[in-house]
Amino acid sequence: MLEALAVFPNELAAGGLTRLFLVLFPFFVLLELPLSLLVLAGVIRWYTRNLMTTPRASLYRPRVSCIITCYSEGRDVQNTLLSLCEQLYPGEVELIPVVDGATANEATMEAVRDFRVDPVRYPNRFLRPIAKWQRGGRVSSLNAGLSHATGEIVFALDGDTSFDNAMIGAMVRHFEDPSVPAVSGSLRVRNSWHSLATVMQSLEYFLSIQTSRVGLGEWNTVNNISGAFGAFRTSFLRHIGGWDTHTAEDLDLTLRIKSYFGRHPLRIPFEPTAVGHTDVPDTLRGFFMQRLRWDGDLFFLYIRKHRHSMTPRVLGWRNFLMTLFSGFFFQLVLPFLIVGYTLAGLVLLPLNVIAVLAVLIYAVYLLQTLILYLAGLLMVSERPWNDLKLAIALPVFPVFMFFLRGWGVICTLNEMFRRGHEETSMAPWWVLRRGRRF
Repeated sequence: MLEALAVFPNELAAGGLTRLFLVLFPFFVLLELPLSLLVLAGVIRWYTRNLMTTPRASLYRPRVSCIITCYSEGRDVQNTLLSLCEQLYPGEVELIPVVDGATANEATMEAVRDFRVDPVRYPNRFLRPIAKWQRGGRVSSLNAGLSHATGEIVFALDGDTSFDNAMIGAMVRHFEDPSVPAVSGSLRVRNSWHSLATVMQSLEYFLSIQTSRVGLGEWNTVNNISGAFGAFRTSFLRHIGGWDTHTAEDLDLTLRIKSYFGRHPLRIPFEPTAVGHTDVPDTLRGFFMQRLRWDGDLFFLYIRKHRHSMTPRVLGWRNFLMTLFSGFFFQLVLPFLIVGYTLAGLVLLPLNVIAVLAVLIYAVYLLQTLILYLAGLLMVSERPWNDLKLAIALPVFPVFMFFLRGWGVICTLNEMFRRGHEETSMAPWWVLRRGRRF
């Protein structure tokens, strides 16, 4: 780079702008292109397959247990319970709201106590609440619910998330295949237009969850089963010991399920028509504090807790390569490359070169975002008119993601040197300390 800087005036005068571009442009950003093409190919494959497939009625209607983790939702938890009662699924649905720290969490406890299931209006719906008087955290609540669940299929749901009324039926049909241990559902942002932060997150959820996971699901490489919304075969979940004590229990459980892929022909489908609606942080500060935990957890899980499982023999070649590429490289390595390149460029390059490179990099990411957005809008979205409104955020989204990548460096360093996952509010410190230290 220093040599290119020294010859910059001569190269430019001699028409060597192309050569200068080849020297200075950060081509590592183009490494995301293969993954984008893989996702796009998966979306097209899913779309054409659905066009050519005739829907069939299924008589598979197992009993379902919905574990709803409740902590500080207050009356909002009743919206979640009501949306589950109103499901079109004709089979039995067991509602298990688990109120964590019920002694101090009186508002949520009262909301659960006051909720009634009308047996005439909502047949085959059964309410079985659990009050955990001492707070134990999300994992503790999920395992408490699992120990009381009587359904063949278990749903892990957040108490502040509501659902479309076709959700359970759309998820359950995948479990008719005995090779399916879990299904990932689609999440949408409920408070989309509260602020700039929520608009950006709405577009991020639409691209990274609803559209990207459709593409990844076609190749059986779904990267995560969201903690707010996932379904599991109860027997398999109990076989692997339920959820484990630590933060990021959703990705942890996904990796533990995938550790069987190298030995058994299992698959984790993604169901885009099963939609949950959740609230996201409505301030940039709240958003970045949330990602401090989420992104820091990636280093903890990939490098510390599951490093011995990162082999083709355990994960299978397909998921090993996807985890190595989209998980380890894109989430942990690429942010450092981007930040390092940016800082070096600001110090070493003239302003006009910086401006040209910034425009080129922005154009690459904008084009990539636009293509994925159009694919999702035209082939995946069940609410295309709502998602069309998100187009207003497209020009800002590459800049938003650039700062998010930079923040990812801080999140990773916080976990590397301060073990940030032990500072999470998702569980009391004494619960985390009792877990195995990695």
